[in-house]
Amino acid sequence: MGKVEDLAAVYERHIAAPWQRTVAGAQRVMMVVYDKGLERTFRARKDEFAQRTRSAGHEWVEFDCTRCFAQWMVKDEYREAYFESPEDLAMKLEGEFMDAVVEPLRRVLREASEDTVVALTGVAALYGFAHVSEVIRAVEPDVRGRLVVFFPGSKDGNNYRLLDARDGWNYLAFGITLQGAREMA
Repeated sequence: MGKVEDLAAVYERHIAAPWQRTVAGAQRVMMVVYDKGLERTFRARKDEFAQRTRSAGHEWVEFDCTRCFAQWMVKDEYREAYFESPEDLAMKLEGEFMDAVVEPLRRVLREASEDTVVALTGVAALYGFAHVSEVIRAVEPDVRGRLVVFFPGSKDGNNYRLLDARDGWNYLAFGITLQGAREMA
């Protein structure tokens, strides 16, 4: 088996366990952490996670962040000017882009049942535009079932680093990693 399949097996053990229904939104978040070099392989095999979720008796809904920036930018009447002067985009990103990611994700989470896994994929595409930590914190109250964030990067203790490139953030989501699988074995 490859690394993604091994990670899917670790994920399956956690997703198949009985879910506590009375936990807060932050406790309903899982981070599936994998090496950034496996992003293309993960995307090609992410249906493995969906299949294992359904086998465990849960629904699967995916929210892909890959095109969030492009979809947000295409709607802006000044987009051509931002390409000429990208530094002018910084304030707009801080003020508006986060909502372009958070609001559609909130709708998906609110429409999902308590037995649904909402899979957040494509978070690497947010790099440089929004912090994954802020997206997660913004939607925590809306998680009814489970939010599973597929995270290309690293985890050291409770510290997560997207793409191993920027300072990480401390987050208490349940981390699913291959290192954890080796520790359990």
